[in-house]
Amino acid sequence: MPKNPSRRGNRVLSRLSRSDFTLLEPHLEPVDLPALKPLETGNSRIDAVYFIDRGFASVVANGPGKRDIEVGLIGREGMTGLAIVLGHDRSRHDTYIQAAGAGHCMSASKLRQAIVKSASLHQSLLHCVRAFLSQTTETALANGRSKDAERLARWLLMADDRVDGHELPLTHKLLGIMLGVQRPAVTVAIRTLERRGLIEAGVRLIAILDRKGLMKFSNGAYVPPD
Repeated sequence: MPKNPSRRGNRVLSRLSRSDFTLLEPHLEPVDLPALKPLETGNSRIDAVYFIDRGFASVVANGPGKRDIEVGLIGREGMTGLAIVLGHDRSRHDTYIQAAGAGHCMSASKLRQAIVKSASLHQSLLHCVRAFLSQTTETALANGRSKDAERLARWLLMADDRVDGHELPLTHKLLGIMLGVQRPAVTVAIRTLERRGLIEAGVRLIAILDRKGLMKFSNGAYVPPD
């Protein structure tokens, strides 16, 4: 692990003070993060915390007999294990890798120990909690106020923020979960963006052609990450 991660890596780690990063450094292990790898399981104990360098994870809410729906994204701007930062040991939602990448992980117990030792570290990690809560609020507003195509534009921009390049390996089924709509509605939203020349969609890939156009089309629903 480098003495200070590149800003192309995880931004939580890169923004820590030297002394706070030193508390975590011995316990950070590099990991590959393949697509659909589970990072947290709803209502189960969190054993490890992940700092993503490349790719991103989806936080997905579900219920008995109900359709899954994404409530947030976590990429290199954030971390998993926010319940640990808040003093709990489990999350109510599932978290799994949506776009494959890599990062670092450490045990939840080691993170707890580090937080006890440093109030400044705890404050830095609480910033991640605040940022994620802001994102979920923005998602709720978009879900209630925006049309499907506007919500898709917002989601694609958020995904694009968290990957290198402008191609996203996505299927209509996964986008349906992300947006909480049926697959036919996803198809209509994708065609709307394609007709405007904003994206190009393949069977398992969406390429962003006009990022500025997507931002305009999202009609204020998209907010860049901190």
